[in-house]
Amino acid sequence: MEKAAYDLLPTLLKDVPSDGTPGAGWVVLHRGADTGAYLLAYTWVWDNALEIRVAVAGQPALECPDLDPAHFVALRRPAVGCVWELAVLEHERAGWVRHMLAPASPDLTGYLNDTRAEGPVGR
Repeated sequence: MEKAAYDLLPTLLKDVPSDGTPGAGWVVLHRGADTGAYLLAYTWVWDNALEIRVAVAGQPALECPDLDPAHFVALRRPAVGCVWELAVLEHERAGWVRHMLAPASPDLTGYLNDTRAEGPVGR
């Protein structure tokens, strides 16, 4: 599943606009409790907005062709992420503000080095 997700990323991100915003973002690969797997690629655009590209696998409710968690297909429905992934989104949002928007000079290296504390989310 992980290899299939990494192999798909260049295709998933091929049409990210180049608008002068530093090329930064993050990826979430989430294995569901059932047969589903979810690949979410978030990218910063327009200096202060996020775009997301999503692929899913093994989830019949999202029109996946089979139950294989490594057979990713692009999700065409609007999505932001599930409740477990939103903790990562909040960390990244706060880091972008702290390192890129609030200082007099943006600090992309600081943003890229700002990691979320390890451990489970939601506890």
